[in-house]
Amino acid sequence: MGWFDGVIGRLAGRANEVTAEQRPDVPEPPSSAQILAAVQGVEDRVTGRVGPAVSSRVHRITVRIAEMVPRLDRMGVASLEAHTVVSTATSYLPEAIDTYLRLPRDFADRRVVANGKTSLMLLCDQLDLLAVTLGKISDAVSRSDANALIAHGDFLASKFSTSSLALAADTEGVPPQPAAPGEPGRLEAP
Repeated sequence: MGWFDGVIGRLAGRANEVTAEQRPDVPEPPSSAQILAAVQGVEDRVTGRVGPAVSSRVHRITVRIAEMVPRLDRMGVASLEAHTVVSTATSYLPEAIDTYLRLPRDFADRRVVANGKTSLMLLCDQLDLLAVTLGKISDAVSRSDANALIAHGDFLASKFSTSSLALAADTEGVPPQPAAPGEPGRLEAP
């Protein structure tokens, strides 16, 4: 469909029609399994190839991502937070690690390359930034879940505070007592 046909189509009320050639190829978001596989791949690549300063930071990030993957749906598919978690797992973390691993160890760990820092120091700064960002996102999701729990508790309190069960408990103040044998309206003792 050409430009002119598109204008005529909109004028004729077909503004929302999208042809196959107009539709961009948008990849599906990665699945939970793909996200977890991506971070496991990073863990595997650093094992035995980096020092504890890097491996401990990578592990902290991958554990945080693994904890957050089941919670991604609560963030909303199009949320910035969910995008950040997924991008960290599938792009930001792997790219930082892979770039560092391409460098010779001696150069990466000892040669100053920018702002008085070695490549190792720069990588650690980047990993720390990712970890802090993921921590903030996790806290925000947890706060949201806690607020939902509080709201649900408030709902239950308002729903059942006026029920006959709640009123009966409030007015008598004591649980039902066993009745004397044959006394009507009271519980019989076993």
